[in-house]
Amino acid sequence: MSLAQFLDFASVFVFALTGALVASRAQLDFIGFLFFACLTAIGGGTVRDLVLDRGAVFWVQNPAYVGVACTAAVIVYFLAHRLESRYRAIIWLDALALAVAVTAGAEIARELPASWPVILMMGVTTGCLGGLMRDVVGNEVPLVLKQGELYVTAAFAGALGNVVVFSLTGSEFLAVIACVAITLALRAGSILFGWSLPTYRSFPPRQ
Repeated sequence: MSLAQFLDFASVFVFALTGALVASRAQLDFIGFLFFACLTAIGGGTVRDLVLDRGAVFWVQNPAYVGVACTAAVIVYFLAHRLESRYRAIIWLDALALAVAVTAGAEIARELPASWPVILMMGVTTGCLGGLMRDVVGNEVPLVLKQGELYVTAAFAGALGNVVVFSLTGSEFLAVIACVAITLALRAGSILFGWSLPTYRSFPPRQ
């Protein structure tokens, strides 16, 4: 198993946990848990593979990914009630999943090989779209659209760190560490300390 494939499996599992937790908050049945877990887990990677024209989409080529997502759904179905705050768990698990998924997307694009702008875009796509689908279908305000949150910015910075570190060192391992660390640090800072970028403010039209 390559490092990129391992990261893909890890992001599928953690994102699936967040999807199943959303299902638990909505008090869905067991099939609803499986649906939300799989949608969240494979959504971003599916779009990535279609855009990159990798042939068979990753979970079609290897159904073990779906098995990992379903395993996460089963775990949450039986253990979610033990959590003091399921929303808090979603936020932090999503932050971890984002960091891993951005890295997986960047590494998979590099393996093709793809140019650095494509690596950046595929990192952001893989990291952000699964959670976006989860929140839209679950009738939640998407984390990627919440004002004052570093989300897409964290994903972009992590993917950029991956590209820069790899270009400077040629080390896939160091590039992976940089991507995970930057993405997770920025996302955690936004959650804990309210880190954010200035938001757009419109001005009255000139007469």
